[in-house]
Amino acid sequence: MRFAERETGRGGRRVLDIGCGAGRNAVPLALGGWSVLGIDLSWPMLRAASKRAIAAGVSDRTTWMLGPLDGLPVADRSVDFVVAHGIWNLAPSDEVFRRAVAEAARVARPGAGLFVFTFSRDTLPPRVAPLPGEEFVFTQFSGRPQVFLTRDQVLAEMARVGFHPDPSVPWTEYNRRPGTLPGGGAPVIHEAAFRLER
Repeated sequence: MRFAERETGRGGRRVLDIGCGAGRNAVPLALGGWSVLGIDLSWPMLRAASKRAIAAGVSDRTTWMLGPLDGLPVADRSVDFVVAHGIWNLAPSDEVFRRAVAEAARVARPGAGLFVFTFSRDTLPPRVAPLPGEEFVFTQFSGRPQVFLTRDQVLAEMARVGFHPDPSVPWTEYNRRPGTLPGGGAPVIHEAAFRLER
C-alpha cells in the first residue's frame, strides 16, 4: 500500500491486480483512489471480492474479470500499476511463468510500477532439484508445481521484459532462514518493486 500511495503521485489511476482473490489488496487500493481491475481464475473468489467492494463502498471503482495469469484479458499499455502478489509462484511451468511476466509488461504503460511478492528459492535446501526440464519449478514444498526464484532470477526475468528495480523500494526477503521442506514453516518471500522502462 505504501508503494501504491507513492504511485498515485505519478498521476496513474488504473491498477491491475493479477490473481486478486477475494480482493484483499484490490479493495484497499480502490479505497486509496485507484480504479482497480482484479483478475482471477476463481468465480467464488471474484464474487467474494465483489461483495467486499460493495461493503467498502468502492464497487464503482472496481471491475472483476475471470482470466489466467498468462493470458490477461486487458488491452496493451492500459494500466499504470501492476500488482503480482502471490500469483506468479503458482505458475506450473517456466513457460507459463515467463508468459505471465510478459503479459504484465504488455498491459503496463511505459513507466508503470510493478509490485512483486513471490516465493524465494531460499525456501528450499540447495540440494533440491527443480522438475525435469524446468529451471524454476519445484514440487518439494507443497507437492504441487510452484515457482521458486533466486533474487538474480527475479531480476533477470523482470529485465527480460523491460521491468527494472525501483530504487525507492528496498528489496525484502521475508521468513529468511536455512532451507526447509514441508512442515518447516512459511515459504521465504521476495518483495520488490519495479518500473517498466521501454
